Amino acid sequence: MKLLMIDDDTGLCELLSEYLTAQGFEVQSVHDGEQGLKLALKNDYALILLDVMLPTLDGFDVLKQLRQKKLTPVIMLTAKGEDFDRIFGLELGADDYIPKPFNHRELLARVKAITRRIEHINSINITTTNKLLVNDIAINLGAREASIDEQLLTLTGTEYEILALLVKNAGEVVSKEKISEDVLGRRLASFDRSIDMHVSNIRKKIAEHITSERIKTMRGTGYVFIQGE
Repeated sequence: MKLLMIDDDTGLCELLSEYLTAQGFEVQSVHDGEQGLKLALKNDYALILLDVMLPTLDGFDVLKQLRQKKLTPVIMLTAKGEDFDRIFGLELGADDYIPKPFNHRELLARVKAITRRIEHINSINITTTNKLLVNDIAINLGAREASIDEQLLTLTGTEYEILALLVKNAGEVVSKEKISEDVLGRRLASFDRSIDMHVSNIRKKIAEHITSERIKTMRGTGYVFIQGE
């Protein structure tokens, strides 16, 4: 699988490229935001590793412009302790984040969790018509799409996975821990806001079509997809 790394730390790019290549990935590295955005829009990558602090165009601007045209999975590389960067990146549509400095094995685990999902998607015949319909939200499990009144929701892969999981368990509480393990492929860490932000993004996209609440927060527990009006 082909990965794009956008980071101005050339030494880190070289080390990670060597490490990920040894794990079977093809890695292309660029060191400024503007060039990275051009490559991300022009080519099809399995995943993008995107640093926040970049010359010419910062990581947030790259992600914002990318999400206007493509849903390529993105892992944001953020400064350790910068909660704002993590939350803002997730709000803009990042699939996950990892704070610097990070352990190479942890990064590899995050990358593999997302790329395994991509491999699964590519192995599915999209003509499959296995669908779920709860209230007015339809989940097409074959095409991996969600819609409301036949209007597609523009969801990232992570957002789709979370919504599908909630709909499959409509009327039941799904814990944040289960969502993190099933969708992100990792255990939920203390004070991790990633699931909250993904759900917030899903709610906003649903609200563009309907005003009634579909995903209810169960404080301290998780989320439940409302089964009936």
